[in-house]
Amino acid sequence: MVMGAGRRCHNAVSPLHRAGYFAPEPADELAALGLERGSMTYLAGRAAPLGAVGAGTVTATFYNFNHEHVARSIPAAWTVTTPEAVLAARLRGADGMLRRLLGEDALASKEMAEAAELALRATEGCHRQARPLYAANAELPVPEEPHLALWHAATLLREHRGDGHLAALLTAGLSGIEALVLHNATGTAPTSAVFLRTRGWSAEQWAATRDRLRERGLLDGAGDLTEAGVALREEAETLTDRLDAAPYAHLGPAATERLTELAGAFTGIVTAAGAFPAEAFGRG
Repeated sequence: MVMGAGRRCHNAVSPLHRAGYFAPEPADELAALGLERGSMTYLAGRAAPLGAVGAGTVTATFYNFNHEHVARSIPAAWTVTTPEAVLAARLRGADGMLRRLLGEDALASKEMAEAAELALRATEGCHRQARPLYAANAELPVPEEPHLALWHAATLLREHRGDGHLAALLTAGLSGIEALVLHNATGTAPTSAVFLRTRGWSAEQWAATRDRLRERGLLDGAGDLTEAGVALREEAETLTDRLDAAPYAHLGPAATERLTELAGAFTGIVTAAGAFPAEAFGRG
């Protein structure tokens, strides 16, 4: 397998899961359980496969969130509802989101069924060891409907790569907020305002982190990546690719290319339908 093929496939499949963090349907379903919209619905929705865990577990597995920010929503969410109810709600939300963004014809298409079959086959190559979010989601049943099976597989593949990426960030000596600041400096990441709001960091903490990264030679005076910063990020992404190679090696080159094609087409539709807000892309 050419290492970049797995990354390209991930980039085609992952948005089908990630769109749920911006769509109204999952948030509406979770809010109907009594959860506060915003951080609580996000944190509870993503952490629910782990069970009724505390803030420490969520901070550890999510990596780039301020622990005090997490602790304002977790474990309070589990006094309002249960992880089981949250899991059912997020699946209903995914169903509503995909029906609206893709349309019924796409959901019923042979391409959808093929994409779901290929994505699920890729997950057979994933590993549970040291991958808590992937392993927790892997315990959930596979939905019967193809579009939800594809969403489920996209979730597994995203969390599998994400768990490996955390190991790469640790290897690179980057804390959660340091990784966010470097990501923001690429100009293709969510704006700093989005990171501050959603991850719970203060402007002062963000500024202090930029200063530390300048001292390490990873950012220049303007806050842009230096050559060393670019190299460190690429090393982390390359290690992430290596740690995430198994599902695509299991799928094989031809099937990986086909899944990239199919999922990429669906991702193009949801993107064109406005699934991702403008502030999610581009530095500010």
